[in-house]
Amino acid sequence: MKKRIITIGVIIAAISGILIVLNKNKAKNAAQAAVVAQKNNGVTVRTAAASFKDLAMTYAANGVFAPKQEVIISTETPGRISRVLVKEGAMVRAGQTLAIIEGDRQNVALSNAQAVYNNALSEVSRFENAYASGGVTKQQLDQIKLQLENAKNNLRSAQIGAVDVNVKASFSGIVNKKLVEEGSYVNPGNQLFEIVNIGSLKLKTNVDEKTVGTLKLGQKVSIESNVFPGKRWESTVTFIAPKADASLNFPVELEINNNSNNELKAGMYGTAKFGDDEMAHALVIPRNAFVGSISSNKVFVAQNGKAVLKEVVAGRNFGDWIEVISGIASGETVITSGQINLLNNSLIQIIQ
Repeated sequence: MKKRIITIGVIIAAISGILIVLNKNKAKNAAQAAVVAQKNNGVTVRTAAASFKDLAMTYAANGVFAPKQEVIISTETPGRISRVLVKEGAMVRAGQTLAIIEGDRQNVALSNAQAVYNNALSEVSRFENAYASGGVTKQQLDQIKLQLENAKNNLRSAQIGAVDVNVKASFSGIVNKKLVEEGSYVNPGNQLFEIVNIGSLKLKTNVDEKTVGTLKLGQKVSIESNVFPGKRWESTVTFIAPKADASLNFPVELEINNNSNNELKAGMYGTAKFGDDEMAHALVIPRNAFVGSISSNKVFVAQNGKAVLKEVVAGRNFGDWIEVISGIASGETVITSGQINLLNNSLIQIIQ
């Protein structure tokens, strides 16, 4: 009986011990879950500190070189190509003949038009003599003069058609594409050659609203190309858009005189350097700290585990860095990523 009581006591003690351990584990797990939940409530963000930096005043804008002149030459006269006089890559002059179209039909049309015109000219002379003697009326004379005028216009049209059998370059440049071969039959509008002039090039780029205010037509701007490190070309501002695009940048067009070797090619990337090489000491923050775009003038600042929305005044643009004139102080921490998930006073979790 005594053994039985002891056994029951041992079992009860064991069960009590197990219950105590389970309760402790449950409390520990609940505490850990609460910590994780508290951490997960914050939006994950990255940050950077507002600070004073010495930065170059130069504003760089990229673009693609395009030829100043580029044209597709088509035929205006139907016929078979009898000769092609140039190859791809050939330099051509303005007015140079590129190809010749068989002109038999045009020559026949010209001969017929010339004959009709000569006959009308004789008829006018005969009617004028007859009118002087009273043989024909003024109305009859006017009618024959009208026929002469029509014959003259038809002759001129036939002469133009006969000349059009010679396909000529409209300006000096390089044959970039030859789209026809000898023996091909062409109709009006068929494309024959692509001519480009890279003696002068255009660089189309975009600048921000602060830079566009410093530009004017005729201003000189330095151009660089990664293909030729260390080399610079001088360009001239030829166009400044009066209206910004959707990203609040202004299209600007620059004209560059290529060197004698035509080193710059259409399609290469170029970089325009606006401003001068002076340095500026300014309080700056990363460009991507701004909510939406720089023009919003709003940034989130990390304070006591929260994202606080602040309004600032943006100044000069230094590429990846933007000057802040007012709104935040040096040393304050701005949020540079994750803003899309933030509201004012949202809890945050900063990651490196």
